[in-house]
Amino acid sequence: MTQPKVLAFDVFGTVVDWHGSVQREVAALLPGVDADAFALAWRAGYQPAMRRVMSGELPWTLIDDLHRMILDGVLRGLAITHLSEAQKGHLNKAWHRLDPWPDVVAGLTRLKSRFTICTLSNGNIGLLTNMAKRAGLPWDCVLSAEVFRAYKPSPQAYLGVARVFDIDPGQVMLVAAHQDDLAAARACGLQTAYIERPLEFGAARPKDVSADPGNTFHARDFQHLADQLGFES
Repeated sequence: MTQPKVLAFDVFGTVVDWHGSVQREVAALLPGVDADAFALAWRAGYQPAMRRVMSGELPWTLIDDLHRMILDGVLRGLAITHLSEAQKGHLNKAWHRLDPWPDVVAGLTRLKSRFTICTLSNGNIGLLTNMAKRAGLPWDCVLSAEVFRAYKPSPQAYLGVARVFDIDPGQVMLVAAHQDDLAAARACGLQTAYIERPLEFGAARPKDVSADPGNTFHARDFQHLADQLGFES
């Protein structure tokens, strides 16, 4: 294996606990609503909305704006009409306030001592920057689909990381908790590391975190990944 120079991290689900964080904010704003189901429904609209952009049905649209479009649909579906515009705007920015998984900050700090670490997320730059500031995520660089105007799994997003740092795609490693994301990165020549996040969709819906032999590494968390990359304890 060629040692990577850049570790590019998927964010939602891999770095931060979107389900638990959104569920908490929904429960605080909308007591009596099933916050677990609300969070899942909001996230379920994410991929279809991005496909509408990439197909040309919608013009280029930031994730913040797609999140708001999906949120408005979820609220309509639940007949929730009493929220003010300010409350809806605040709730939409719950995605800026997602909490990191417990291993993340220490693990990223450790990995940063040897590699350049950056995001490779469909989230927009403002969202990712606000999230990092709040959660103490020590990125060297924030890269987003917004930079490349292409949502993952478009090759433009994966290959864009190599172009930004002027390195070969094989010197970039995508770190993610989603096998489809990793498979698309490998198809572009990137190395890949799978991170187990069995509770991504909540404790009631544990995720299958079985190994895929296509990945360069399979790790429990970021600290375990650092161990596999040869760090001393």
